[in-house]
Amino acid sequence: MRGVVIVLNSIMKNKILLLTLFLAVLILGFVYVGWLFGPGAFPRAEFYEFDVQEDSLISIIESVKQENPEFILPKSIKMPDGDYIELKDGRRDSTSHWHKIYFYYPDKKQILLTWTRPTFTGKTTFAFASINSFKKEWRWKPPNENFWWWKNQDDIDEFEHRILQKINTQLNSNK
Repeated sequence: MRGVVIVLNSIMKNKILLLTLFLAVLILGFVYVGWLFGPGAFPRAEFYEFDVQEDSLISIIESVKQENPEFILPKSIKMPDGDYIELKDGRRDSTSHWHKIYFYYPDKKQILLTWTRPTFTGKTTFAFASINSFKKEWRWKPPNENFWWWKNQDDIDEFEHRILQKINTQLNSNK
């Protein structure tokens, strides 16, 4: 009789363990599917919120670019197919939601696409939207391209160190 109780306890513990494991995998699966089908034009961008009006933030970013001219994008960029393209900061037109701002890493020959957008609360969202490395194909890679965050962290850390830190310093000195 005692042996039967031990076996039943063991089976119940295994069922609870299996149920817990199943629920964890199910939740992770839902999170992954949600990440995979992220809504919007820039679902895998890295977002930062600033407690400042959009015009002020754009002015600060332009000031940072002027103080660090290596961040300024060349006038025309040669694409892998031999054509040239010109990327300009600003809104595409008056109906555009995003004020795009491009940065350049000359040492790595990379272009970064960032944008600003005002929130409904008077703050401004600043996003690191994508990066392009002038490889064989003209491909914009979002900073959060991989589901596993540690694979994305190098690009995000570099952006935060090289650009975002300078914007925060300028923002704090203007207060």
